[in-house]
Amino acid sequence: MNTLLSIGHGYSAEALARRLLPQGWRVIGTTRRPEKARRMAAAGVEALLLPGPLAPALAEATHVLVSVAPEEAGDPILRDHLEELRAARPVWVGYLSTTAVYGDHAGGWVDEETALTPSTARGHARVAAEHGWSGLGLPLQIFRLAGIYGPGRGPFEKVRDGTARRIIKPGQIFSRIHVEDIAQVLEASIARPRPGGIYNVCDDDPAPPEDVIGHAADLLGLPLPPAIPYDEAEMTPMARSFYAESKRVRNDRIKAELGVRLLFPTYREGLAALLAAEGDHARITGA
Repeated sequence: MNTLLSIGHGYSAEALARRLLPQGWRVIGTTRRPEKARRMAAAGVEALLLPGPLAPALAEATHVLVSVAPEEAGDPILRDHLEELRAARPVWVGYLSTTAVYGDHAGGWVDEETALTPSTARGHARVAAEHGWSGLGLPLQIFRLAGIYGPGRGPFEKVRDGTARRIIKPGQIFSRIHVEDIAQVLEASIARPRPGGIYNVCDDDPAPPEDVIGHAADLLGLPLPPAIPYDEAEMTPMARSFYAESKRVRNDRIKAELGVRLLFPTYREGLAALLAAEGDHARITGA
């Protein structure tokens, strides 16, 4: 039986598990929260609470997906489980990284061969984590994810309640990706493993963030949220770190090597699908 050990079983890993479980896979997911463990079990995922040993699960895992973000002091999984990882023998390991490793390119294009020149602490931590995982001798594939959206992570709620803003920073461009497209990229890599492979995971249409918010408002038939100059906007440090970098990310490799055909090639298809799913849910539940 194929067994996936999902270390840090989060949003993207949940989407992958929804694809694998109906195919007869066993999925073991780690979490640090008992309440999350209960939700995982209800979804058919065997929950493994951390802190605790990984060796028994690693011994049973044919495939390993790592979704844990590095901390200020480094990657906590490498720090706490290094020897267990070195002893593991999976046939596929996937590490979820971020396009922040490329840094700022003033709206220019980057691909997997672009030099890693991160400009934020988050980007520097990811570069270090990529190097750490690459040095273990495992059959590693690295997936550099753009901004993730999907069910429960779309802009509609904020547009509806009036808290959405169109933050205007001239020349600002983001790439993004629907969570279901992340899942299909991972599934395609499992089917066509290439140890050492690095893949950008993003859609076909890098766009200014204010365009996405504006399109969400159009879909809802609501007025455009207010435009606020970047220099005047109140943002969390994390949000501001995203605006510190502007680039367009190429995704040719996931198509050429993995045969991926994006379900949501632009945010327009993605947002339309999210809104349609909301309507389907309301009809089913009577909400």
